[in-house]
Amino acid sequence: MTYLLNKTKLHLRMGQRLIYLDNNSTTPTDPRVVETMIPYFYENPGNAASRNHPAGWAAEGAVDTAREQLADLINADSREIIFTSGATESDNLAIKGVFEMYARKGNHIITATTEHKAVLDACKKVEKMGGEVTYLEVDSEGLISLEELEAAITDKTILISIMWANNETGVIQPMKAIGDICAKHGVLFMSDATQAVGKIPVDPKEVGVHLMAWTSHKMYGPKGVGALFVNRKNPRVKVTSQMDGGGHERGMRSGTLNVPGIVGFGKAAAIAKEEMYEDNARLSKLRDKLQKGLMDILEESYVNGSQEHRMPHVTNISFKHVEGEGLMMTFNQNIALSSGSACTSASLEPSYVLVALGLGDDLAHSSLRFSLGRFTTEEDIDATIKQVSEGVNHMRELSPIWEMFKEGVDIDAIEWSEH
Repeated sequence: MTYLLNKTKLHLRMGQRLIYLDNNSTTPTDPRVVETMIPYFYENPGNAASRNHPAGWAAEGAVDTAREQLADLINADSREIIFTSGATESDNLAIKGVFEMYARKGNHIITATTEHKAVLDACKKVEKMGGEVTYLEVDSEGLISLEELEAAITDKTILISIMWANNETGVIQPMKAIGDICAKHGVLFMSDATQAVGKIPVDPKEVGVHLMAWTSHKMYGPKGVGALFVNRKNPRVKVTSQMDGGGHERGMRSGTLNVPGIVGFGKAAAIAKEEMYEDNARLSKLRDKLQKGLMDILEESYVNGSQEHRMPHVTNISFKHVEGEGLMMTFNQNIALSSGSACTSASLEPSYVLVALGLGDDLAHSSLRFSLGRFTTEEDIDATIKQVSEGVNHMRELSPIWEMFKEGVDIDAIEWSEH
């Protein structure tokens, strides 16, 4: 039986193809990945830790193959790949695991204000455990200052955690320069590379990264499986396990391995290694077409973050005096993407990443993140330019703020009453 899916039937909604531009949130699983996974749900159901019968041996062999595929993608030793449930667990294992393992050396960690919540919240937990954390600010491009990073290092610093590429803006940090600073001061370097691995060339050893987290579902693999790279030599890095019970994954992460998910993760890595450059060339052209198309049509639109140092498939654009969540309602039956606002328990808050870049609440609330992917077509881009620009113009026509702005009123100088 053949399990291949028809690409043209992906993302259906009410009989109409949904234009999916939210690939930084999650990617669709590649049909080739799904086909590779299916036998491990029932034909080969073994537990990779069951080493006394053929089903277990088959599962263990499949996991070994996937581990090698992941290692090959990032130019690592397969023994340096630890499987987890996803990047959030990998981030927690790296940060908390290093904090506990190297407690005798120090208790200070350095990170950035624009990191993913998986890193920021893990650092907050470290602070509650008695650690000290320095949160570096970024400039208007979304980049950290190397001078401020080096100045923040103390004799108690044990870990620097800086993400490879930002999930909201796609901005890529100067990884090699950061790695050189870490090497100079003998500090471990960890990176959440969730948005980078499988999409651009990522080689942790080349840039001096000692621990690196990423996940399958951001690179066309299944959800629920991730990995942590842990350097074995020069230096040999150790982490304290955060999950006990069986000593799986070289004692760093106990728990029955998700064999079908790991098999799919491995296949996704193999596909990425083979097709990455071709994908990037195509997606960067489509991204640039989308960005130019919107900005040519819509005045007072701004790209957020560095346009020089960013992922090839991402653009984050603010449309002045347009509320992003409301704008999305004009087309969200047809286009899937993300806004620059985040829902909290009581209110709609602007993205902390965009605020960190220096955007005011108005521009942060008016931003949309477009993240293209392997299945994005030129027709999708044409339709998106049309629908988003129509939505922006429609909302501006209804907005008294926009009318005042066009009449030359200084909106920022107005003192608004709360009554």
